[in-house]
Amino acid sequence: MPKAKPAKPASPPSRLRNAIALIYDFDGTLSPRPMQEYSFLPEIGEDPAEFWAEVNAFAKKHEADNLITYMHLMYKKARDKGVRIDRAGLVKQGASVELFQGVKEWFAAIGDYVKVRAETPVVIKHYLVSSGLKEIIEGTPIFGEFANVFASEYFFEAYDTPFPKRVITDTGKTQYLFRINKGVEDLGRSINSHMPEAERAIPFSQMIYFGDGDTDVPSMAVMRKNGGYAVAVHPPGAGEAKCADLYKASRVDFFAPADYRRSSQLFKRTCLILDRILADIRLAEERLRIEMSLPGVPKRSPGSDPAS
Repeated sequence: MPKAKPAKPASPPSRLRNAIALIYDFDGTLSPRPMQEYSFLPEIGEDPAEFWAEVNAFAKKHEADNLITYMHLMYKKARDKGVRIDRAGLVKQGASVELFQGVKEWFAAIGDYVKVRAETPVVIKHYLVSSGLKEIIEGTPIFGEFANVFASEYFFEAYDTPFPKRVITDTGKTQYLFRINKGVEDLGRSINSHMPEAERAIPFSQMIYFGDGDTDVPSMAVMRKNGGYAVAVHPPGAGEAKCADLYKASRVDFFAPADYRRSSQLFKRTCLILDRILADIRLAEERLRIEMSLPGVPKRSPGSDPAS
C-alpha cells in the first residue's frame, strides 16, 4: 500500500458530501466471542453455553425478546450470587474483552490509506451498532475510535436495580444506519420525517457495514438496497461457509477472515471499496464544479446519477 502523503488537495465545492462511514457490529465482528463471556459470566460462575441456552429457553417460554431476556437474567443471576451490577463495574470489564488481531491498529490504518488515496478532502467516521452492552464497550481500548456508539444500555440512576434503558435488536440496528445517513445521531430526535437525499449527511453509497452472520442480515440488506456496501467476517480458520452463503445470496459485497492487519484480505478488500467510494466522490466533485460554472444548468444532487 502507498505510504507517502500527497500534497494537500484543493477544497471541494461546498455542496459535496465528503464523509465516509464505516459501521461495525461488535460480537463476532471485532471480538471473537460475546462480550459478556470475558468477565461477567465467569464472575458469577455461569457457563456461557448454559447461560445462552437458558436465555433462549426463557425467551421462548415467555414469548419474550431474547435481548431483554439476557439483560434481565444477567442481573437476576448476579443478584442471586451476591454480585453487584453497576455502571463502573461493567465499564471495567471492557478491559478484558479480546479483540481480533489488528483491530486496535485498523482505524489508523484506514485513515492513513484514505489520506493517501483521496484526491479531495474526505472525512472517515467509524460507528459501532451493537446489541451488546455499551457500558462494557466503553471499557475497551477502541471505544475512543468511534464517532458514536449505539448499543444496548442499562438505567442505573433511575432505578434501584438495573433496568434496560435501550435494547438494540437485529432489525432495530437498521434505525441507526438511517440516523448515520441522515445525520440525526441525537437519540432524542425522530428520524421518521422525510429528508431529501441531497440533505442527508452521508449517502448510503458512502457507507460500509461490517458484520459476522445472520443477526446482521437486516442491516446488510438495508445497506445494499440503498446503494451501500456490506462486508461479512468470520473467525480465521472457521465459519467461512456461513459468509459464503451470505455472498451467494447477494447480502454482502465481500467476505474475509476477521484479521484486521494491513496485510490481510479484509484490509485489501475494504480498500477496494474505499477506492470506489473515493472515485465516486471525486466524480461528483467534478460534475458539481462544471454545473456551478455553467449558468442555467440544472443542479443535480451531489453524487446523483446523471442518467437517472
